[in-house]
Amino acid sequence: MGPVVGEDGVARCPWAGGPGVMRDYHDEEWGRRVSGEAAYLERLTLEAFQSGLSWATILAKRPAFREVFAGFDADVVAGYGATEVERLMGDARIVRNRRKIEAAVQNARATVDLRDDGGLEQLVLGFTPEQPPAPATTEELATTSAESVALSKELKRRGFAFVGPTTMFALMEAIGVFDPHLLGCHRRGQ
Repeated sequence: MGPVVGEDGVARCPWAGGPGVMRDYHDEEWGRRVSGEAAYLERLTLEAFQSGLSWATILAKRPAFREVFAGFDADVVAGYGATEVERLMGDARIVRNRRKIEAAVQNARATVDLRDDGGLEQLVLGFTPEQPPAPATTEELATTSAESVALSKELKRRGFAFVGPTTMFALMEAIGVFDPHLLGCHRRGQ
């Protein structure tokens, strides 16, 4: 399936065809470059929490995630211990998965450790594909790439968790490491 034209007459990737939070995310954020450590840590964390769930669920809980993870300030989250993990496990406003919460803390610590080597943003951008995908239909969409596999391995080597190749491909799409929009989508090439 190629882009779909919504009731507003605009062609979009099919998952964002109707009005609502998913369309807003598609039009305003998905595939656009972000900058700064907190922005990268937020997206990495949210992609990990999304694993096995719908993105709409994560978007609905995003304000609470931002609150409980201190705006994704790596220094603050890296300092979380067992008390904070238990507090987060009791907070129904977020996804209460112990392994994912512990991974978020671990990833904040690994992010702090990366600063001496250029930081999280530089590391992720180092895996930008030379030949970015240009799918015309959903059947042509990939869920991993050689770059997402390599990024996953490097992040794991550096102490990150919940950073598998599929999750890293989704991260690369979300933060505009390459243009993820289908050919013909109004956002392609912007």
